[in-house]
Amino acid sequence: MQRFALIGAGFIGSLHARNLFRHPKVSLDVVADIDLAKAQALAAEYGANAIAIEDVFTTDIDAVLIASSTPTHADFVEQAARAGKAIYCEKPIDLDTRRAEQAVAAVREAGVPLMIGFNRRFDASHASLKKVVVRGELGKIELVQMTCRSQETPPMAYIEASGGQMRDQTIHFFDLLCWLTEDLPVEVHVMGDALSDPRIGEAGDVDTSIATLRMASGALVQIDCTRRTGYGYDERVELFGAEGMAESRRQPHRHLSIYKGSEQISDGLHADWLKRIEPTFYEALDTFVRGLEGEQVDYPNADAALRAQRIADAATKSLQTCMPVTLTWD
Repeated sequence: MQRFALIGAGFIGSLHARNLFRHPKVSLDVVADIDLAKAQALAAEYGANAIAIEDVFTTDIDAVLIASSTPTHADFVEQAARAGKAIYCEKPIDLDTRRAEQAVAAVREAGVPLMIGFNRRFDASHASLKKVVVRGELGKIELVQMTCRSQETPPMAYIEASGGQMRDQTIHFFDLLCWLTEDLPVEVHVMGDALSDPRIGEAGDVDTSIATLRMASGALVQIDCTRRTGYGYDERVELFGAEGMAESRRQPHRHLSIYKGSEQISDGLHADWLKRIEPTFYEALDTFVRGLEGEQVDYPNADAALRAQRIADAATKSLQTCMPVTLTWD
């Protein structure tokens, strides 16, 4: 049984609390939040203890799940590492890559496990794509198409603190791209604009973008992202190889079609991103726990966190300069 502390009792923290509580090999022992009342309310819901954040790392726990606001992540990662606790941290570790690198250095020095919350890897359809690639069924990957179109623009307070679309939204697909293809980008070129909400442009960000990447293998990639659609949450991935093509398709909220006369009526997409990807949060947690229990598992670690962040930084620079940006890797 892995004893967990949860830091963060907001929306994402509440989602993680549900999964921690229902996992058969997890004990949700403590909940902490800068707002103690929120921590107490969430802890009471699941029979846990609410404590002050400064007391988390001295409690008798095995692991910490960090679901607090982004500016706090790096400090909590370092504190957990120094305390010898395993760490599951929501992305990103920090909006500043140098600060994230400092936190990762502390993790490596302590030798504790770190998983970063790139949960798209745990989507059943995306994971099936990975298996197809590993089996070599597509041959050499030559072209990748990825789409992430959110159903509704987040509040402006969120946009302003997010670090920009590349670091907040597209970064999930930078990680997914590298994981699926087992390849690294060497060039990225991004175009974008605030097409759905001019306030996003006034805040220095975009809500609609296309990122084009060239991989080390020569494969070409296009990732399109939007902050809102008029038809639901739309996420899909296509891999085109020398010997075939595979895709993780857009998913309706049900698979029902009605045929009447010459018309076909089918269900639309999920109403929001959470309804589409909520199962991935539990699958990610389960993989992390199985790793803590001694299984050989694959999850996004410190290297993946920094890699995706470097790509997001380069993409942001390209967006701002309207020029391609080269990436080099050790």
